[in-house]
Amino acid sequence: MLLREIKNIYHSELDAIYGKEEVNSFFYLLIEHYFDLERFILAIQPELVIDKKQETVIFQALSELKLEKPIQHIIGTTHFMDLDFKVNEHVLIPRPETEELVRWILDDHKNTAKILTILDMGTGSGCIPISLDKNLTDAKVFGLDISKDALKVAEENNALLNSDVKFYEADILSLDMETSAKELDEKFDIIISNPPYVRELEKAEMQNNVIDHEPSLALFVPDEDPLKFYSAVVNFTANHLNENGCLYLEINQYLGEETKQLLEKSNFKTIELRKDMFGNDRMIKGIRK
Repeated sequence: MLLREIKNIYHSELDAIYGKEEVNSFFYLLIEHYFDLERFILAIQPELVIDKKQETVIFQALSELKLEKPIQHIIGTTHFMDLDFKVNEHVLIPRPETEELVRWILDDHKNTAKILTILDMGTGSGCIPISLDKNLTDAKVFGLDISKDALKVAEENNALLNSDVKFYEADILSLDMETSAKELDEKFDIIISNPPYVRELEKAEMQNNVIDHEPSLALFVPDEDPLKFYSAVVNFTANHLNENGCLYLEINQYLGEETKQLLEKSNFKTIELRKDMFGNDRMIKGIRK
């Protein structure tokens, strides 16, 4: 079958769901991933034909896209900080806003002479600590998550990307009471967290491909206690963040001031609330007094 005919089918089946530009992006990403074909291939080979085996693969992906399965889950990887991370239904797909948070940390610490100790709380795919480990010389980087399935993905990424992050299974909400790993019972120079922060009342704003295919455990918090994970992280820093150590948090865009007040009440100074590329309050930094 002609590849350009398949592209036309993609648009006829998917444009109403995603829009033409995004469907184009999906199609070219898939042919590059599965067939190692560049996106300009149809410009130079408009009569290119793919075989039956290739047709099966590309039409299976079409079926999954019609069900609003994330493209990252279909191909099994996503790009983050110039690295390719494995992802599946057990971890959140890294967002551009999270990459902004990582770049902020790197900008602050890339010229630090000392060997930094870093902890990422709620690590998911491991994208944050692995990216930091790859970009900070001699840093000692740790990550924790409550989900065994998420940690399996993080460990796979750790091996595939040849990084040296140490991962642990632990619950943010009770970590100080049940720390079993000696490394997690020490003090860190940097603590990071991108914990669950979407209130149940905000579900209506979210796309089906997120609600139906990404882990609710990593997304949602009760409307009546939306900062529960932030409070636990901040409480943990009281005994586990060095003096003048830095706390970095990705936050709910609607709760920036509330999160800032939480840090102000918890012995942090030089608190900075920062907007993301879309103009939303999305990340915050505090320095331990």
